[in-house]
Amino acid sequence: MNIVCVGAGSMAESMIHGWINKRIMKAENIAVMNKSDLERLENLKDEYGVNIVQKERVELRDADFILLAMKPKDVEAALTDIKDNLSGNAVILSVVAGVSIETIQRHVGNLPVARAMPNTSAKVGKSATGVAWSKWVTLEQQHDLRNLLSSIGSVTVVDESQLDAVTAVAGSGPAYIYYFAEAMTEAAVANGLSPADAKRLVRQTFAGASDMLQHEDFAVLRKKVTSPNGTTAAGIAALERNDFKGIIGECVKDAASRSQALGREFK
Repeated sequence: MNIVCVGAGSMAESMIHGWINKRIMKAENIAVMNKSDLERLENLKDEYGVNIVQKERVELRDADFILLAMKPKDVEAALTDIKDNLSGNAVILSVVAGVSIETIQRHVGNLPVARAMPNTSAKVGKSATGVAWSKWVTLEQQHDLRNLLSSIGSVTVVDESQLDAVTAVAGSGPAYIYYFAEAMTEAAVANGLSPADAKRLVRQTFAGASDMLQHEDFAVLRKKVTSPNGTTAAGIAALERNDFKGIIGECVKDAASRSQALGREFK
């Protein structure tokens, strides 16, 4: 299996790292290209051993999968640039937020196209990925896509109309958690812990809770920790007074709305 990554930012790198680390792909079967940043491509080549797409574009013609991993504003130019070098057997796999399958197919014709929204936890094999595909994607290609994406984490097949919600929850979600971790650390320091101790405690708290979430219902876990009139109950009460769930709801709603807006901008 050969993959060409068109776009070489953090998402592409996370996926490349995950594929190689999980041994689902060999570095020699992965090629990278971008609009103009050759230094970035050289860095990926040095770090992972992947190839850089050459001027003749033979890597594109031989590819089984073309990963689109650029900013939404660059999709049209990228597709225009590569479309004459695509074979009819290549599956276009886009991880670009908001840009629809229809928009992509308008540039490449009736090639099989899939949209996925992984997150950067792909780098450690823990991505939460949603995927949708067009009618041109065969059952065999669907199987290959599942294998490719499941090698970097869990995969949930959804209708394309649900991908904006997937983007808001899973695609952007790690940033919300990192922000929460930042806030927890700052609060710990404000309450007397050293920054080093605060970070250590917060990291382990998140790691342990993440493991626990795999085994029980979220609300059940919360209730088990929350003794009546105890310290946790006092903390939860503060979150409720400040409408924590409402804040999270607005966060996801606004992220999903932005994904929808990106789709409208690049139709």
